[in-house]
Parts: sequence; structure tokens; C-alpha cells
Amino acid sequence: MTRAIYVEIEIAADIDRVWELTQTPDLHTRWDLRFSRIAPNGELDGGGYRFDYERRMPGHTIRGTGTSLGERVRPDGTRTSALRFTTRDRLSPLGDGRGYWRYVPTETGTRFITGFDYTPGWGRFADALVVRRLIGWMTAWSFDRLRIWAETGVEPERSPLSSVVAFWRADRPRAARTRRAPRRGRAMDDAPATLDRLAAP
Repeated sequence: MTRAIYVEIEIAADIDRVWELTQTPDLHTRWDLRFSRIAPNGELDGGGYRFDYERRMPGHTIRGTGTSLGERVRPDGTRTSALRFTTRDRLSPLGDGRGYWRYVPTETGTRFITGFDYTPGWGRFADALVVRRLIGWMTAWSFDRLRIWAETGVEPERSPLSSVVAFWRADRPRAARTRRAPRRGRAMDDAPATLDRLAAP
């Protein structure tokens, strides 16, 4: 059994601002370490869209496809975004995956949450030992970089990955500022119903 990844962060910015920075592909790739490029390539019947993605690495670029469906208006005031992705790249540490974002308005801003899981691309042992921990950390670090951008206007390029070792910088992104376990249940328990009906990539 694999353990789905969960990350939650409190952002002192309104839900419209967080939605903009996360749902606009060109803005999303600026703060999220997991993606170098996201390019929509067609709409889905019933809403949502298909997209191509890339993650550039030294000597190799991982490429894949995905589908996404956002709910901007919900009766309870929250918003959600469902995601499915896949790749044929045998060097990718992540195979088929699915997940969600949840946006919860609070008195001080927005609680931004993700839960996602995937089929290990390098086998379950390597995934449990290294990959899943690294992907979880990348997600958490990226969420804090997003928080800084949304709250202060400081663009994510001011905090490249190398800033991790800049211990003298109190303003650098830190994965430790996030919550890494659900408040109740399991990571995927809070997934929106749209995830179950989202088309395959």
C-alpha cells in the first residue's frame, strides 16, 4: 500500500488571488517545483481541459499529459480542482496519478490543500524510500513559495531552489510551514466528487 501525499497551508490572501496563481498555467509553473511547463491542449466535454506537462531535469525532460476540472462556485463557499495525469516516460518516478486542490476561505485568508497519489514509476521500494518523501517535500516547499508570492507580492524567482540552504534568510520558503497530515481521515478522503468523473488523460 502507498500513502497518498497531503499538504495544507494557510495563506493570508483572498481566495480569488490564490485561485489565479494556481489555476493560470503560466503562473502555476513559476512557483511549483513539480512542473517546468503546463500547456492546455483542448477542452473536455462537460468542462475542464486537457494539458501537456514537462519537468525539465539535468540531461532529460519528463513529458506527460493530464486532465483538470475546477469548481469555482460551490454552495459552501469553497473551491476545488481535480487532476489526473500520466506519462509514457520510463524514466519518470511518477506513473499514473490523481489528486485534488481544495480552497477553503478563512477569517484570515485561504486554506489551500492538496491530496494526491500515483503509481510508482521506479518501483515501490524506491518510491517509499526516496521518491514519495522527495515529492512530498517539493510540494510543501512549493506551497510556501506560493504563500509568499500571494501574501507579499515577492515573485517566486526571488527564491530559487538554492535558497533552501540560505539559512540566514528568514523570508525563504520552508516546507516546515505546511501541514503534512490531514486533520481527520486520509489524504484522499477530502477529494471532490469531480475527481471520480474526470476523464482519463
